[in-house]
Amino acid sequence: MAETQTALDDIDKRILGELTRDGRASVSAVAEAVHISRAHAYSRISKLTSSGVLTRFTALVDPAKAGLRSSAYVTLKVRQHSWRELKEQLRKIPEIHHIALVGGSFDVILLVRAEDNLHLRQVIFDQLQSMPGVLDTQTFLVFEDLDVR
Repeated sequence: MAETQTALDDIDKRILGELTRDGRASVSAVAEAVHISRAHAYSRISKLTSSGVLTRFTALVDPAKAGLRSSAYVTLKVRQHSWRELKEQLRKIPEIHHIALVGGSFDVILLVRAEDNLHLRQVIFDQLQSMPGVLDTQTFLVFEDLDVR
């Protein structure tokens, strides 16, 4: 099933930029920053939400300050045709903060955040490597996180 792409104009892109910087920004603040009326901003944000461009509003958390002092990108090589089942299992692991199906020398890349290296090790060895469909894992420890937005 092909997804349809929503055409975004400059105003839509500027609204998205404002909401990316501060998801808690009021409609009035967004309107002022983008130089449109509050009603126009409300209408545009509603359109972006109903079309699926805006999927949710969320908070960015500093993982270290939240007690997640150990992070890693973990790549998976998976058995052919196992993605549908595997992605549902991966979604249930609270330490996994991002999942991407990719092309290249591995099939899936995960961002895993844990309290410490022992907990990270348990997630990788006890949960990920024991999943049916996972053929191989490779772990890349994160030494420093930079928020680019």
